[in-house]
Order: sequence, then structure tokens, then C-alpha cells
Amino acid sequence: MISVQNLNKTFTLTKQQRKELNTDQKTATAVQDLSFSCQPGRVFSLLGPNGAGKTTTLRMIATLITPTSGQIHINGIDALSQPQEARKHIGFLTGSTGLYARLTPLEVIDYYADLYGVEKAAREQRKEELFSLLHMKDFLHKRIGKLSTGMKQKVSICRTMIHDPSVVIFDEPTSGLDVITAENIIKLIRSCKDQGKTVIFSSHIMSEVDLLCDDLAIIHQGTLKYNGTMTDFRANMQTANLTEEFIRIVQAPNSQL
Repeated sequence: MISVQNLNKTFTLTKQQRKELNTDQKTATAVQDLSFSCQPGRVFSLLGPNGAGKTTTLRMIATLITPTSGQIHINGIDALSQPQEARKHIGFLTGSTGLYARLTPLEVIDYYADLYGVEKAAREQRKEELFSLLHMKDFLHKRIGKLSTGMKQKVSICRTMIHDPSVVIFDEPTSGLDVITAENIIKLIRSCKDQGKTVIFSSHIMSEVDLLCDDLAIIHQGTLKYNGTMTDFRANMQTANLTEEFIRIVQAPNSQL
């Protein structure tokens, strides 16, 4: 389970950043007073236009960024006071996470399994499951620097899931991928749900949201615009489809369904 309460994040702007943004303000607020929860066995989608604060929020949940204020609990663990303990329960996948180009996928996965303290028997079983699901066996011994974008993303997914986390965070997991690799990620998200894991993901692809989402929150300029179930969202739609309704909510002043 993920619990987020009154979450805020303010960044200090450098002189160059203020110049680029054409502002005299010395700080920028990326997230403001966000509160929501994500339940086990359900898929929670965090939606918002570019720059809305989605990635900042997910990175705070994953303990990669420290909030300015607020609370985050992962399976009852205070992620701010006990970040290392919280990380044991988290798998975090983002398209911007780098891989070691000189290593092979197998070497990278074993390295992360060691970091998480995964025992050998459990590790081998887990690798077999993931390699089969993601169709990775043909390139396990190739250098990562020689792999395609889709292959690298599969390695990142495997690295994310090797310790069998109960909370899984996907930040734009299918962005820029081919159809087959994107479909493998969709299958993985469904599998996580079926296993009773807590899943939160951000996406700008509304068809993915339509396929996967049980609950959702929409944020714009760092503030919450909607928070509820997908069933309620559909029942209260004032437009013809999900994309139009998303745009309506984002553009409406001070709105929340």
C-alpha cells in the first residue's frame, strides 16, 4: 500500500534556471499538498500534462527525492524516516534510468539481486519467470551497449522486479517502445495486479489507462484535480471519451470531480 499525505516539493532555482524560465522567483513549486492512497491488488494511474509534477511525485514515493514537507508511507513504513527499509518493498521503473553498457543483462540482474539480498534459489526462480515473460533469453549474454531500446527496457524491468517487490512504480513505462515490448509491460502490470501487488503508474497514453486503471489521480501544475475510482470517473464524465474528459478537468479552474 502507498499512502501520500499533504505532499509538497519546492526546488531552489539557480540563476541560469531563473533566466531560462524568465522569472525572478528563487524557488519553484513542483508539487503542492497532494494526498492520495494506492491499494494492493489495484492499479492506480497518476495522470497529468507534461510538467504537472508526476515524475517528481513518483520519485518522492520511490525515496529518490526528499519532499519539502508531507508524509509517505509504504506498507506502513515511514518512507521519510526509514527510506532504506521502504526501498526493500519498492520496484521503480523509469525510462531515464541508465544501465551499465559494458555488462550483460545477466550480470546486471545478478548484481541487483545481490544488492537486495535475494537468496540464490529464489533468484534463479525469479529470473526464469521474468526472462520467459519478457522473452529475454536470446540476449542475456550480450553487452547492454549493443542492445536495442526495447531490449534495454526489458533489462530495466527485470532489474526492477528481481526482488519481487510488493509495491511497483512505473513512470511512463512504455514511452518510445515498440508495440510488442509495450504489450509485454502491459502484461507485467496485469500480472502484478493479479499477484496482489500495489501498482502505481503514470502514462500519457489514454488507451493504457483505459486497459489497466482501477483508480486514478489527475494533477496539473502540481495540484490535485481529481482523485477517485475509474468507475466513478466514467460515471461522471461530461465529455465523449477519456481524453476529452482529461483535458476538460485539467483546463477547468479549481475543479475536482
